[in-house]
Amino acid sequence: MISIPAQAPIYVAGHRGLVGSAVIRRLERDGFSNILTVTREQLDLRDQAAVNYWFKANRPRYVFLVAGTVGGILANSTRPAEFIYDNLMIHATVVHAAYCFKVQKLLYLGSSCIYPRNADQPMKEESLLAGQLEPTNEPYAIAKIAGIKLCQAYRSQYGCNFISAMPTNLYGPSDNFDLESSHVLPALIRRFHDAKMAKAKRVTIWGTGNPRREFLYVDDLADACLFLMKNYEDTCHINVGTGTDQTIRELAEAVRAIVYPEATLEFDASKPDGTPRKLLDLSRLHDAGWRHKTDLHTGIRLTYGWFLKNEEARGADGMDTSNAGH
Repeated sequence: MISIPAQAPIYVAGHRGLVGSAVIRRLERDGFSNILTVTREQLDLRDQAAVNYWFKANRPRYVFLVAGTVGGILANSTRPAEFIYDNLMIHATVVHAAYCFKVQKLLYLGSSCIYPRNADQPMKEESLLAGQLEPTNEPYAIAKIAGIKLCQAYRSQYGCNFISAMPTNLYGPSDNFDLESSHVLPALIRRFHDAKMAKAKRVTIWGTGNPRREFLYVDDLADACLFLMKNYEDTCHINVGTGTDQTIRELAEAVRAIVYPEATLEFDASKPDGTPRKLLDLSRLHDAGWRHKTDLHTGIRLTYGWFLKNEEARGADGMDTSNAGH
């Protein structure tokens, strides 16, 4: 276990996003007072020279690399070039700058989509590269796999203390609720909320409802990130999740119960399902001493509460929020 001084400069790459904002909350809760952030308007993380300049000026000692271009099936299918280019470049520039300017430790965050489409369930870390990827998110998965291998290569050649963690599907405050680019859980919250506002009787869900997914509340992930930064040193990436999953139909029913119980579900089987199942094996993480705390129903309630509060704030600013996300 390493001890991180409260005054140590800690860089959170991607601090405005779902994960980055949760990591900031977690660090502040523990009293860390020198958290470094920079907006994409101030620094393009795809530009190696600019990233090097920022690292030279700010000298972070610890780095949480949680920045990236993310989205659901629709976004992955329609923007594959952006997903592979942006993520390859962001991972490469930050990792290389961390090496050049002697960062003490870096945590790189990947995604459970790195595993083969038909991997044995639950998916162990050793399943990586053991089969073909899911076609609907292959460019994104390849970029994430490259990030893992990048950290391992810098460990091997230069002795850098760079580690990787692979979280399951995430949700929570600061999520993306845009129907064109969001993941399944925030998209469901948006669909049921819009139906409620419109007093619609039915809500249409993409796919058959049969695929199984695991979901982790993002503040639990942030807790795991800090735990791993302090306690994990292995070359192998490590899975982070809950160890339980449910069908998309069950997920939709859970969201309906919280957001709009009066709605009727309708499934559009002409839309893609994606990977049949994505459940992570958490043996390595549990053995290290960490487990999640937030159950799915509590997490959905907290996320919907955040969504409503922010919808009200946008409405108070004079924006029409009735069709936000379309």
